[in-house]
Amino acid sequence: MEVSRTRALRGPNLWSRHTSLEAVVSCTHDEASIDRLPGFEIRLRARFPQVGSFQPKGRSTSIALANVLEVAALCLQAEAGCAVSFSRTQATFEDGVYQVAVEYTEEDVGRLAFHLARELIRSAIDDTAFDLEDALTQLRELDEDIRLGPSTGAIVEAALARSVPCRRLTTGSLVQFGWGSKQRRIQAAEIDSTSAIAESIAQDKELTKHLLRAAGVPVPIGRSVVDAEDAWAAALEIGLPVVVKPQDGNQGKGVTVNIVSREHLEIAYRAAHECRDDVMVERYMPGHDFRLLVVGNKLVAAARRDPPLVIGDGVHTIRELIDLVNADPRRSDGHATPLTKMKMDDIVIARLGVQGYVQDSIPPKGARVVLRNNANLSTGGTATDVTDDVHPEVAARAIDAAQMIGLDICGVDIVCDSVSQALEEQGGGVVEVNAAPGLRMHIAPSYGKGRAVGEAVVASIYPNGDNGRIPVVAVTGTNGKTTTVRLIAHMLAQSGLRVGMTTTDGVYIRDKRIDTGDCAGPKSARNVLMNPDVDAAVFETARGGMLREGLAFDYCSAAVVTNVGLGDHLGLNYITTVDDLAVLKRVIVQNVAPDGMAVLNAADPIVAAMIHDCPGTVIFFAEDGRLPVMAAHWAQGQRVVLVEDGAIVAAHGHAREVFPLSEIPITRNGTIGFQVQNAMAAIGAAWATGIPWETVRKGLASFTTGIDSAPGRFNVFDYRGATVIADYGHNPDAMAALVRAVEAMPAKRRSVVISGAGDRRDADIRQQTEILGAAFDDVVLFQDACQRGRTDGEVLALLREGLIGAKRASVIEEVRGEFAAIDSALDKLRPDDLCLILIDQVEEALTHIAARVELTATRT
Repeated sequence: MEVSRTRALRGPNLWSRHTSLEAVVSCTHDEASIDRLPGFEIRLRARFPQVGSFQPKGRSTSIALANVLEVAALCLQAEAGCAVSFSRTQATFEDGVYQVAVEYTEEDVGRLAFHLARELIRSAIDDTAFDLEDALTQLRELDEDIRLGPSTGAIVEAALARSVPCRRLTTGSLVQFGWGSKQRRIQAAEIDSTSAIAESIAQDKELTKHLLRAAGVPVPIGRSVVDAEDAWAAALEIGLPVVVKPQDGNQGKGVTVNIVSREHLEIAYRAAHECRDDVMVERYMPGHDFRLLVVGNKLVAAARRDPPLVIGDGVHTIRELIDLVNADPRRSDGHATPLTKMKMDDIVIARLGVQGYVQDSIPPKGARVVLRNNANLSTGGTATDVTDDVHPEVAARAIDAAQMIGLDICGVDIVCDSVSQALEEQGGGVVEVNAAPGLRMHIAPSYGKGRAVGEAVVASIYPNGDNGRIPVVAVTGTNGKTTTVRLIAHMLAQSGLRVGMTTTDGVYIRDKRIDTGDCAGPKSARNVLMNPDVDAAVFETARGGMLREGLAFDYCSAAVVTNVGLGDHLGLNYITTVDDLAVLKRVIVQNVAPDGMAVLNAADPIVAAMIHDCPGTVIFFAEDGRLPVMAAHWAQGQRVVLVEDGAIVAAHGHAREVFPLSEIPITRNGTIGFQVQNAMAAIGAAWATGIPWETVRKGLASFTTGIDSAPGRFNVFDYRGATVIADYGHNPDAMAALVRAVEAMPAKRRSVVISGAGDRRDADIRQQTEILGAAFDDVVLFQDACQRGRTDGEVLALLREGLIGAKRASVIEEVRGEFAAIDSALDKLRPDDLCLILIDQVEEALTHIAARVELTATRT
């Protein structure tokens, strides 16, 4: 069994909405059915008893090793604790070759699971050992290492529950919420509106106390110290017991409390100094340690934190008791679990000494042995929820502290006997204010009820139920995508929105091209969604990007499918038929938002059938409103766009909006059929996104297919009294549409310049010239700059074959080079002739044609 290619599908894709790995797997004759591998399944299940059942799907009726790989990779992740459930194996048209798709939550974990699944299969074939526990440990450790921590994870889960788009920007905890101009960012439990100044203040413990004292918030007295000697002097000034901690710190690192001796203080000073150079000493406030979480101007959670301790049983040493407590599955070395493992260090040894113990002491049964006085979860402490017990005055003091420092999300540490009584009445106070506080003590406290703190953070970022989404329109199809995208973007811009757009010729932000080349894939779309100057986005969504990586978005506001026809890279990536292509194209329809709309070509039965895949509603468009599918949809009270009496009509019940074709320049008074269809599709998308009708009307009237507004899309030039049309059509359906368009334009003699893309099927290349040979008098052939895997002259030979027996073409010329071919055709033009140039290098060819036109105009 060989795996020849593995892709990460990072968005909704051909297989599912889940992020998945897709692999191409080749199996030998014997490997294509495990029935031909005696004892294999028994040995496999002996090594991995939890592996699921194997079910052949699609064209295959046998269980191949590819099926086993699929199930094993999924089940290994599930056993390691990953929330995965989807997998599939599909036999291709090649014997013994399969496509395997397996869901992942973290890409690296998914890839490791694939690798371990292959090792498992090999061990079952060879009857060698496979260490299942080690494999699962590898997966768990990698998952814990790279997945979001509990604080960030809780906020992200809350955002997703609110349908807020989320994108992790780094391998750390930096996450973007929302799209374009509505985007916000968090890093752990800190949001982008929190200033660096506020964070800096919170890290300076002495300055924090000064400001809180000025705001009337009770705080313990203390000062910074320069060395251990000065620390002891400060302790005597303040009065024992004291607290020693870094002046700039977090998560309780280097903090030691309830210090009652010089020896204990010197150990505490060293621990604090190892964390930061600046150390401070302050009065120890007796009582319980409470953490109050403030989000915005509200107290959303509170917890009592208890220091790490063990309870003697009269049998085990303190060291052994710690090991027993650490065996709790809720404890780990990091922050991924509700609790952190207890550790033995100098501070613990000193605290044990104060209680008369050493590490190997066996405390009596029932004795409580405190390991530290500070109660941070990060040092092994526990948390008990007390949110419902907080006195309004205590809550007010916590909110005052957060606002005085300027933190949007703030962990306020309070020491007092009880949070149910005002601080001033019990001698309590605020001992610390924390930026980016840990949330796990509130999400999953050791005792008590977990609190919806993630939801509170998201509500502060996006108040009033906003979800951070901007209008997103995805457009796919065999032909017409780019013009439709540009027209939709133009109308959105006319409504006052700043528009981001991706097409096969670049990425545009507010009409400025920021990237060139074929940008109709998910990478370019993600870049647009990250741009803060974008209020709406329109994406040309090509098949290649969907196959390589899936979609760039989870849901779109509107999905437009122009048509599905021949020649759109059929034969590549196991997309061999128009029906296969339709399955791929409908991905954008399947991922319309529940309150969104799909705009579907009702004249194309394959596209019309996608109505059943749309979670939202559907707008049908077709020139003929009498088509049964159109008439039924309209009669059912749904929206339709059609052509009637020389106008495009948007109809919904009895309501009608009329757009005369004479006022839509790209249609040339309705004579260019495919531009009429593009205009209908764009009107449907505008309707779906709520653009006012007057704005739609204005946008249609002001949009033209010039080389700047729509390069390579039926660009028309006047050359010495002849009509020259430049177009990027490159498949049989496009050829047929262009022929219909030029036949509606008068001409004495018609010529065409064409090459062919090498990554099309032979039949598709031949069919292009078969169509053109019946409609043009002269044909000029040239070879593309890039042959895309073909040998020199191979595509030209196929084009010539298509012209054998041509009904009309009488002059056939072959020219080396695109520009030479263009020049040859232009040189032969006479007044009232027509020349269609099917360009390859769009920008360069259009520049060349425009220069020829300008030169001729200057001479005349």
